[in-house]
Formats: sequence, structure tokens, C-alpha cells
Amino acid sequence: MKISINRLKDFILLEQSPEEIAALLTGSGLEVEGIELFESIKGGLEGVVIGEVLTCERHPNADKLSITTVDIGGEVVPIVCGAPNVAKGQKVVVAKEGCTLYPVSGESFEIKKAKIRGEVSQGMICAEDEIGIGESHAGIMVLDTDLANGTPAAEYFKVVKDHVLEIGLTPNRADAASHLGVARDLKALLKREVCIPSVGDFKVDNTNRTIPVTIENSNDCPRYAGLTISNVKVGPSPEWLQNYLKALDLDPINNIVDITNFILHDLGQPLHAFDADKISGGKIIVKKLPKDSLFVTLDEKERKLSGEELMICDEIGGLCIAGIFGGKGSGVSDNTTSIFLESAYFSPDVIRKGSQFHGLKTDASFRFERGTDPNMPIYALKRAAMLIKEIAGGEITSEVVDIYPNPIGDLDIDIEYKNIHRLIGKDLSQAEIKEILGNLDIKVVSESEQGFKVSVKPYRVDVTREADVIEEILRIHGFDNVALSENLKSDYLAEHPAKDFNKLQYRLSELLSSLGYYEIITNSLTKPLYAEKSGFMDPVHNVEIYNKLSEDLGVMRQSLLFSGLEVLAHNINRRQKDLKLFEFGTVYSKQPEGYQEERRLAMFLTGDKAAESWREPSKPVAFPDLYATVELILEKVGIEQVDVEVIHSAPFDYALQMKLGTKELGKLGLVQEELCKLAEVRQEVLYADLNWDLLMKKAKGLKKYAEISKFPEVRRDLSLVLDRSVTFDQIKKVALKAGGKLLQRIGVFDVYQGDKIDAGKKAYALSFYLQDSEQTLTDKVIDKTMGRLIQSFENEVGAFIRK
Repeated sequence: MKISINRLKDFILLEQSPEEIAALLTGSGLEVEGIELFESIKGGLEGVVIGEVLTCERHPNADKLSITTVDIGGEVVPIVCGAPNVAKGQKVVVAKEGCTLYPVSGESFEIKKAKIRGEVSQGMICAEDEIGIGESHAGIMVLDTDLANGTPAAEYFKVVKDHVLEIGLTPNRADAASHLGVARDLKALLKREVCIPSVGDFKVDNTNRTIPVTIENSNDCPRYAGLTISNVKVGPSPEWLQNYLKALDLDPINNIVDITNFILHDLGQPLHAFDADKISGGKIIVKKLPKDSLFVTLDEKERKLSGEELMICDEIGGLCIAGIFGGKGSGVSDNTTSIFLESAYFSPDVIRKGSQFHGLKTDASFRFERGTDPNMPIYALKRAAMLIKEIAGGEITSEVVDIYPNPIGDLDIDIEYKNIHRLIGKDLSQAEIKEILGNLDIKVVSESEQGFKVSVKPYRVDVTREADVIEEILRIHGFDNVALSENLKSDYLAEHPAKDFNKLQYRLSELLSSLGYYEIITNSLTKPLYAEKSGFMDPVHNVEIYNKLSEDLGVMRQSLLFSGLEVLAHNINRRQKDLKLFEFGTVYSKQPEGYQEERRLAMFLTGDKAAESWREPSKPVAFPDLYATVELILEKVGIEQVDVEVIHSAPFDYALQMKLGTKELGKLGLVQEELCKLAEVRQEVLYADLNWDLLMKKAKGLKKYAEISKFPEVRRDLSLVLDRSVTFDQIKKVALKAGGKLLQRIGVFDVYQGDKIDAGKKAYALSFYLQDSEQTLTDKVIDKTMGRLIQSFENEVGAFIRK
């Protein structure tokens, strides 16, 4: 939201610099994100002055150039000029040496001392396009003025300079969405009065053109006001109004529309002007039109109505989507001579729904959907009508129509002093509290020893509770004025020390990056087609987007698989086929109990494991590469044991399912070929999908470095013959249980299946690494440990130990 300092000064006395005003507002909760300098003529005509041509002679070396001497105020300078109309005695606009000009078209340029065809030139006599005030380049400007030579041209052209504040308005501060709203805060901060223009001189000229109004739904439109102004002349706005709008980054349109925009940004009350001659039947009806009715808006787009938006209609059909956007057929044009001026208060809910449905965000809807002041419509209407009469002429030809069946009153809130002191953390005097509230137009209506009751005007939509009133006191008193206590304490109800999930994610990102993986961040919106064709996602659980940008971005993703496959496809299509990627992302689903979100960690492997080199041929990535990465992640976060099971289900050709107890931690395996093709990937992809929320919950924190043992490690090997159905995970579980704390790790250095052992059998060659951190292992201890391992393998997995 942009706020003009010049216009603020019309509401309240300001002696502070723009930077000081910005600091005040930011400290009170209206965060100023930037300050821009506005100049009605770019550059402000700095270094451009009024001059007088003293002499003018033809250039000896150029037929189309003239050599002049120009008095620029206490100094006479030679200037070579190419304009055909330059002559002695003229008052002209001179750009002095060293100044920068900003022409209407093209780049800015600096005026430098130069030699033109052998003659010195120390300045430039300007045409209007060269200083940015018009399009003409037919010749230099010749002024009719008595201003002294050397007078800054900015004075002659009345250049307006303004500082514009860019305020990042929070959704709760709808009351501050105007110059008046910001001035109210400055009133409380500076303890100065706010002055608003009087409408006491407003009068109705006659009642020759009264347009009656009917409201069919007073819940959606609690208040509607309007009047008719006839014999107006539509044309350009005066410069002061155009400069006001330009400073706020708005384009002037015509005097009628510009005045409605002026009132909106001045008072926060949106207005709308209809061409009265285009209101069929001479009657306004506020109602809803049937679903799928067609309506053409001012941007010439035909829109299909939802049936829920509020419409301003005549006897034939819609004229305007209430509070959002006008209709093409009823707008003010250059031929308009009579207008019906609307000023209303609409329910924020109906405006928000209509704006969202049509994807229309306008200055009017921005304010209506947050809540405007129900007491402002009549003042704003009269103020606008008076301005229209002043600028566009005409006469007010109807009484003010004001339909307000159920007035919205002030809100009474009880406040206790003890709660003020408790929530602010500082004892404020009762006098200061009441002064702050009074300056915020929050009236104290009754008092007691314990507290008081206040009356809050309805334009403060964010002040509805005792805590809200206390917040108002605090923000005006100043957050910086509440000192920290000398004695601080904290209570800890959670486990200590708490896990730092951000740090954990960062460390795992570092780990994956060190293994050659690249992190990706993909869009949470995806194609509905993926859920329909995936074989593992149900389209019923899709979270659909109502105002989707395209069908390809129609739903929230249920899985990270396809967004990752799209990244693979993008890279493979650009000849980058060897890829290792990972993503921390959120997936979404619609369940009977409501919408659900879940964070996942996905990893993708495709192509060759390493680039081809003279040392070794390239090898394609394999499942163990991905499994080893997952094991490293689990080890890093202190998860030592998971249950695994081989599965053959979508989206995998084959995969391992990992569980922690009864909860699934994730799956990893080879993605089905048809699913890869669905995302236009035409090579094998290994994919791991881990439940990041569960992983973080079960993580024991980052694994700490331990001191290297002083005592040697011992290796012993065993060869086991087992049924082919026995997995290595089962063997590992048995070994860790039987080996106790001495068993540090297990390795597999050979697997055999063939005719040298019985059918249905396989042989594992395993290495066991034993170590004691407190003493050197003896043969007796080693043999005892290996004996327990052998016995456990024989009893629990039916192993035969090969000697």
C-alpha cells in the first residue's frame, strides 16, 4: 500500500522527515518497507533554469545550427542550438552544464561542455520532449514569463515532489488502508489532531433525477447509498489530482473515475460511478443473479457467475460485481453526462468469495473483503459529489439515498488494569492508558477501581477483545519502551535437549550432497493424471485447486515421485543422464477426517554410478547404492534397527519396505517402467520415499563423534548355508542380538547360489568385527562370542555352518 507524505500533511501537521515518519509507523505496527521519491517531472528539472537569448547567429560551419549567448542568471553562456525557431530576445528553458535530462523517450543523458563543429557549447536550449513534459520536438520552448533569468524551471512548471511510503499492511489493519487511516495512527503517536475536509456546504440542487434503490439481501449489503449528478463533463483531471494518483502508481483515467480513486485512497471508502443513462428502468437492485449467468466486466472479459457473488443490477441484468469490478456496459465514458454515484458497505465474506471465485483482486475488493467503515459511506459520497461538481461541473439532481436497516453500532469491551500490566509487562499510569485510547478514538464509557469499559468504533475490525485493546495500548506506547526484566526464567515441559529439526535436515542435506546428490525443490501443484494412472494413489484423495492456473497444476501432489521424475526428464532431455537427486517436500491428501499434510524425503538415482574413465568402465546405478544411502541416513540420526520386507507393488517393480515397529518408515526400489514413461523418463530410476515426520520423531539426534578405541579390532568370518527365503536383514538382527556390545559391524563379501549346494539354498560369506573399548579381546572371549553367533544362526534361521 502506498501513502503520500504530501497528502498526509493535509490531514495532520507533520514536521518530521519521511524517514522519521516511517520509523514511527513501523514501530507502531504499520511496517514501512520503502520510501520512494515521486517527481511530477522525472528528475525534478534539477539544473534546468529559465534563460534569455541575448544573441543568435548562424553557425559558420553548419547551415542548420545557430550560435547563441544565453543569460542564465548572473552568467552568460554560449550554446549551439539546432532548433529552427531560436531567436534573440526569447525566454527559453536551458539545461545547464552538468545536469541530467530525462526525455520522454530514450535514455537519460548528461549535459556536458562540448565543441560542436568547432564552436563551444555550454548547455542546451530545450524542447518539451527533452525535459519530459510533452511529446513535441518541433522546436525549442519559448516562454511567456516575467520570471528572472536563472529561475529554476521547476518553479515555472510547478514540479511536484513527494515522498511515498510503501507500507506492508497486515490483514488485520484494514482501518489503515487509506491516508486517513495512517493519519489516525500518527495522531496517537504524535498527539496531534486529524483534520478532514468539511462537507457542510453539500447541497442538493434539485431532485429531477432520483434513482430508487432496492436491496434484496441486507446481510450481504448492510448499507447502500447513492445519488445522481447530471450535466457533468467527462475529461482529464486537473494536475493536482493526476499527480496524486501517479504518486500512488495509479494511471489517471478521467475526472469522474479519478475522483472515486482519490476518495478510495484518501478515506478507504470505495465508490463506483455508473452512467445513469445506461441504468435500464432507472432503478438499482442489489441482489444475486442465477448461477452460470454471463457478465462482461470492464476489462471486456465475459465471466460466468457462481450465483454467490453480490451484483448491482438494473431491471434487465447486472451492472457491476458489487465491491469488486464494474461492468463494461454501465461504465463512465467520454460521452457520459449523468452519473449515479454508489457508496456502500458490503459484507467482507461475500466480497472475499466473489473475488476469489473470479480471480479478481482490485483496490476496492482489497478493502471490502477486510472490512470497511460502515459509518463512512455518506461522508465519502458527499465529499466525492462536491469534488465532481468542482472539477467536472454538473448539479446534484437527487437526494442522498441511504438504505441502512440495521445500523452497526460500536462495540463495548471490558478492560481490567491487572491484565494490561500483565500482558504488557510494565505498569502504565491510568492517565497514559486513557490518553492513548482517546487518541485512537477508543472511548472510555465507564470506570471502576479494577478497570473500565471502552466503546470501539466499527471501522476497527481487528479490535474485538480485551487483548486487542491492550495491544493497541502497547503499540502506541512503544514495544521498545518495555524494558527486559532483570530476572528471567523459563519453564521446560518438553524433553531436553530439544531436537533441532532444521539443523537435522541441514546436516542430512550436507551428507547427501557429499555423496554426490543434488537437492531439488519442486512445485506442490501437479497433474490430476498422475493419481489416476499411478496405481498407488487414489484420485479421491486429491486436494483440488478451485482457481487453478491450468489443468497441469490442478491438484496438490500426493507423492514426491512424479515431481522428481519431471526434473529427471528435464535434465535427461538435455543430455544429463547420470543423476542423483533428493528433495525434502510436503505431500497432501483429502481424507474423511479432513485435509492432511505429511513431510517426505525423496531420493532418485538414474544413469551411471560414475563417469566413464580410463581407470574403469562406467557402471549403472544399482539398488545397493540407494540402500547404502538410506542406511547412512538412518545411522546419522541414530536409528540402529528397522524391519525390512521385500514387496512388489506400485510404484515399484521391486522394493524394500522399511518399518519402525508397526509404522512404515518408507520404501525404496526400482520405479515401474510405465510410470517413468508417464513423466517422459525413458531409463531406469531407483527411488526412495521416506516418511520425514516419522524419521524426525524417532531420530535420536545427530550422531556424535566418539573417541577411537585404543584396543584392536578383531575379524572373524563365517560361511552360512540357508534357505533362499532368509534375508540378510534377518541374519543381521540375529547377529546383533547374539553378538552384544562387542559386535561392531557385519559385512557380506560373497553370496552363492548354484549347483554346489542343495536346491533352494544360498550361501552367505560374512565377516564379523569384534572390539572392546576397555580392553584387548582374548581368544577365549572371541571364541565364546562366535559360539553364540553360530548357535543363534542354527536355531533361529536354520543355518548350516560351512567349515
